[in-house]
Amino acid sequence: MKVSSQKSDKAKIKTNRIVIGKKTSSENVDSSNPKRWYIVHAYSNYENYVMNALAERVESMGVESKFDEIIVPTEEVVEMKGGEKRKSERKFFPGYVLVKMEMDDETWHLVRKTPKVLGFIGGTNDKPTPLSQKEADTILHRIKEGTDKPKPKTLYEPGEVVRVTEGPFADFNGVVEEVNYEKSRLTVAVLIFGRSTPVELEFGQVVKA
Repeated sequence: MKVSSQKSDKAKIKTNRIVIGKKTSSENVDSSNPKRWYIVHAYSNYENYVMNALAERVESMGVESKFDEIIVPTEEVVEMKGGEKRKSERKFFPGYVLVKMEMDDETWHLVRKTPKVLGFIGGTNDKPTPLSQKEADTILHRIKEGTDKPKPKTLYEPGEVVRVTEGPFADFNGVVEEVNYEKSRLTVAVLIFGRSTPVELEFGQVVKA
């Protein structure tokens, strides 16, 4: 069976999911299916490398039937720069890769001997514990939600102090009064000539103080 990769059409981002076997809907889990989701600890910044290396090892050893999917948990984030919305990808579990697999001695050794893999998370070193279906569904839902509804790259809250980096009020500090995530804008109270003046700015014009 040929390993295939999937990526979102909503943005040009690196593939973060590889489907090996037949994908099973999380809403219709076959109780007879021995495959479960496991968390694999990878070297920092090598998550995608591990995902691809593991998929290649699975294919070369002919054990595709024991694996379903390999995922680097990511979500899309959006920020305003120069008046334009720009999408990027952010890992929300840095250093970890999710693998849906049937756990036995063969597959355990295959994963553990993949370059840049530190081991499994959960259970013991030689007997990893899979995620519960609820835990897996929560992570998969966040991945899907992050693709359908990209989140702001930086979150702001009323009362938070920020520093203006662009425009006539550059280098002024101010207090966030209102936040509009749909338009990626916020209202900041800036102290001008001793008076607090509300100024509307784009997310890209401020940084957290």
